Amino acid sequence: MSEGALLEWLRSRPETSGLLGDDAAIVDPSQPLCITVDSQIEGTHVPRGIDPGVFARRLLAVNLSDIAAMGARPTHAFLALAAPPDFPLQEFFRSFLLAAKAGQVTLAGGDLSRSERLSAALTLLGQRWPDGDWLRRDGAASGEAIWVGGNLGESALGCRLLEHGLSNGRPSLPSELPADLRDYALDCLQRHLEPQAQLDLGRWLASRATACTDVSDGLGSDLHHLCSESGIGAIVEEKRLPSPDRFNALARHLELDPLELKLGGGEDYVLLFTLPPGETPPGGCHQIGRTHEGPSVLRRATGDEQPLPDVGWDHLSSGQ
Repeated sequence: MSEGALLEWLRSRPETSGLLGDDAAIVDPSQPLCITVDSQIEGTHVPRGIDPGVFARRLLAVNLSDIAAMGARPTHAFLALAAPPDFPLQEFFRSFLLAAKAGQVTLAGGDLSRSERLSAALTLLGQRWPDGDWLRRDGAASGEAIWVGGNLGESALGCRLLEHGLSNGRPSLPSELPADLRDYALDCLQRHLEPQAQLDLGRWLASRATACTDVSDGLGSDLHHLCSESGIGAIVEEKRLPSPDRFNALARHLELDPLELKLGGGEDYVLLFTLPPGETPPGGCHQIGRTHEGPSVLRRATGDEQPLPDVGWDHLSSGQ
């Protein structure tokens, strides 16, 4: 069973009370509080032997992205950490607490245990901004603009670069990488290992966007989820999918398809949202298409249209 199929089955169960489906749960609609949980597992989300500070910051960032996608501000965290006996706990917690302070998050509790494999689950509480509304996936209407909060596919490039291993807990670049691509390759590695949650953008969107999610599994998959929840379709323009100039060159060097990376690479952790016509978000955002009443399609650079691929990472399947 795929992750998506399992979620649909769980949502059909009366015991879940209709709370599943967004980036975080609004348990009590009368209260301005949402809750999310996410995990990081060494060997699954990050390579074994990763720097403890990188692991800590990534753990927090992926949860903060869910809070941003709800149009909320983070407040408190509860951490369950399972680590080998020789894991440098103080080094991990120093990095986690510094990142939490920067995000105005208070560590309020959790659990520690011993494990042969490093893993952590973080529960994060968020509070709706007083001048905003909750951002959900089900509010988009036909004729609205579809936007993303930044470049797509760079995290996927960073993930592939990680296959070349670590040195002292830090990634090593392939020796044959051209000199003019090495700085950009390091940027992609940084993008993958230490994503930046778009909390400020989420606050701006909280009083303007009609629907929102973050791109964690992949643009194709996450946009299909948003469209399904809203009961509409999307027209996505290939030529509008944002990436820097050196993106295609690095993808080709690694023998990867740039379009596949943008649509299904995942873990970009930029916000994906819809706005009414005439609304323009802050700088750094890109309009990639619009919503409509028909099925979701990808308009290629040639002008041809094809069904929008429903691609992205699925933890319960054997691949993407």
